Order: sequence, then C-alpha cells, then structure tokens
Amino acid sequence: MAALLVLGWLITFAPQVASAHSGVQSYLYIDVTDEGLGGRVEMPFGDLRDVLGLGLQGTDEEVLDELRRNEDLLTRYVEDHMTIGDDASNWSYDVIWITLLEGEGGYAVVHFLVDVPYAEVPRVLEVGFDPFFDEIDDRTALILIGNDWKGGIIENGESVLLGFDPDNRARTIDLGSASQWNNFTASIGQGVDHIETGPDHVLFVAVLLLPSVLVFTTRWQPADSFGSSLWRILKIVSMFTLAHSITFVLAGIDVIPLPPSRLVETVIALSIAVTALHNLRPVFPNREWSIAFVFGLFHGMGFAGFVQGLDLNQTTKLVSLLGRNVGIEIGQAVVVVLVFPAMFALRRTIWYRPLFTVSSVALAVVALLWMIERLFEVDLRVSRLIDPAIEMPRAIVVVAVLTVIAVLIREVEARAGRLLPTAGQEHTPVADEPELVAAGDRASGD
Repeated sequence: MAALLVLGWLITFAPQVASAHSGVQSYLYIDVTDEGLGGRVEMPFGDLRDVLGLGLQGTDEEVLDELRRNEDLLTRYVEDHMTIGDDASNWSYDVIWITLLEGEGGYAVVHFLVDVPYAEVPRVLEVGFDPFFDEIDDRTALILIGNDWKGGIIENGESVLLGFDPDNRARTIDLGSASQWNNFTASIGQGVDHIETGPDHVLFVAVLLLPSVLVFTTRWQPADSFGSSLWRILKIVSMFTLAHSITFVLAGIDVIPLPPSRLVETVIALSIAVTALHNLRPVFPNREWSIAFVFGLFHGMGFAGFVQGLDLNQTTKLVSLLGRNVGIEIGQAVVVVLVFPAMFALRRTIWYRPLFTVSSVALAVVALLWMIERLFEVDLRVSRLIDPAIEMPRAIVVVAVLTVIAVLIREVEARAGRLLPTAGQEHTPVADEPELVAAGDRASGD
C-alpha cells in the first residue's frame, strides 16, 4: 500500500515535460553567477544548413564532429549576431565548447563565457540577438535567464524572458534585485523538485516508512497507537534529515571530497535494497532510524552534486544548499503525510502484512536493478518502466481513492471483529471477541 501511495504521489506531483523547441527559433540562455556571466546559444539545424551550408546528417557523433570541425565558422556567426554589455559598451566573450541539445538532436549549442569588466555583474544588461533574421524571412528568437541564483532563478529551461524579431533586435534586460533571500527561496523549489523527480529518494523514504506502523517482537506486529507510530516516523525522518544535511552541506561547500557520482548513485540504490531486505528479515529491529542515518550520509552526497563545482562563492553556495535542504524536507513531509494515514489504517488488518512483504520485495528488486545499471553503466530500462507512472495529472484521485479504500477495509475488519491484536496486547480475546477487540482498539488510540 505504501508503494502504491507513493506511486500515486509521483503521478500527481511530477512536473510536466517541457515543450520542445519549435525548430524555427534560436534561443539565448544567460547564466549569471557571483563573479561572471555566461550562457549558450541554441540554433536549429535547418537554419544552419540553409545559411552556413552545413550538412548535419548522420549519427549524433557524426553531427557533433562536423560542428566542432566548423567551430570557427559557428563562432564568427554567433559573434556577428549576438552582443552583450551595458549602456556603456559591449563586452567581449569567448566560445568555450559546442554540444548538441540533449534529447532533441535538432539544435547546435554554442556555449560562451563573457568578459565582464566589473567586479560584479550589472543587474541591467543590453543584449542584441538576431540569428538568421537577414537570411530567412520571419525568423524570431527568444532569450531566457537560465540561472541567476541571487535573482531567484535556478535551472530555468522554460520561462521565456523576452523575444527578438527583425524589428526588435536589441533588448534591455533588467535582472531585478539580487539577494540571498531570492537564492534561498528559489533553492527551496529546487529541493522540492528533487523529491518530485527523484524516485530513488522517494522510494528510500517509502521503504523506511513501511515498518513504522509495526513493532518487531518475535515477528512484526501492529503498533499500539497513532502516537507510537508517529514517534517512530519522526525518529526515522529526523535521523535521515540530520545525516543527509551533514554531508549535503559539507560536500557542497567543498569541506569533504565528493566521491564519484557513479559510486554515490549506486550506494543510494543499494540503500533501498538493503532497507527493503531488512524489512523482510530485520537486523536492527525497531531501530530503522539507524539505517536512515547511515544511508542518509550518502543521499546527502548525492544532493551536494547539484551545486559543487558551480561558479558561486561560498555564501551563495551555502544559502542554496540550505534552501534545497528545506525543500527536500518539505517534499519528504508531503510523502509522509500522504502515505502514513493509509498505512496506519491498515496496520491491524490481515491485508497489511502481505502488502508490507510484497512492497518490500518489489522495492528491493527495483533497487537492485538500479544498482546494476549505475554500477556497470548499462541500461536495463528500469526508468522506462517507472517514468510512465510519473506523468501528470491523475494521482490526487489515486491517492485519495487508495486512502479511502484503506479506511473502509479497516472499518469492515473492525466491525467483523477481525482486527489483529497490537504488540502491546497480551493475548487475543476469546470471549465476546468483537466487543473486547473494539474496546482494545479504542484503548490503543485507533
């Protein structure tokens, strides 16, 4: 049930896929950091063929090789059709590398760094951008701010700032006020996004939550009360939060080295598998918080990769880390709030143990496949199987329906006198079973 509810949450809150480029527009992305300015120009293959005479046919590797052989030609064209500066002068810039647009294949991407003649990047820029306007009728272009941490913009790939056309080839770009508060609040959104789009993190939280409504004696038994179950969840989530916060911040600000991402991602997948197997055969019964803490250290390193290596000073980087951490906790809390009610309602029914076992086995299998993918860099199509379930927008209904079903099952079982005894009850009543069970049920806090 927990796995089903988490799946419903993923379907609900996963972001919609960004719309593809039109194929007849060029795009200019600007990245603003504490000490510099850079970005990229994305130009459609069709226009490059028509205007520059490039072939751009074959595999991605062959196309990229052709683009890099013609780097000087592309650089001159960009320099002729893009200017960046302020009201005093245009600034020089250097093309640093050329790539293809991932996932779309129809755009050449020219990355550049601007030589800003000031200690800080001015918040008002003068930008000119008119690729293919003179050679092809009705061509237009768009500018987007990709990153501006102090402006509250992080990893933006959709929100267009302004457009260019043959009658508007130059624009004044007002970046607005810069503050660490903007950075902090935008980073919160990034943290929430990670929960929404990071199923491995969500599944780790889910597999930790599965036994939170149970207590292990000689076997798993229903927890006595709502309060005791909630306390277990708080311990698990708090230890996980503490652990990933430690490594998240320390690795993010370069105090501790960040291991290779392949190793970190493999251990994150391993954490799900180990925790799921622990549910089936407990090694640290009733101390799942310790597992959460140990593996939380590795999850924190995974989070830290978001900002390590970026051209940001330590203050901006630390504020971004803290904001992302808050966002992760918000997303985590949403998972708990959505999953816990149904789990608690079902815990004393005959249905919870089979669901507990099946969910743990399923999560272990998925995690082991992820582990193999990440360790050996092979594609077992695990994500292709999971991604369709992340699509919007039906999960609010799914989560609500599953929760209602769980509550109804619990009520039917209670009325029939079939609720299982909790771990704190000495024995299952025999005489007047329905009434005694109901009384015990009320005493346990249900």
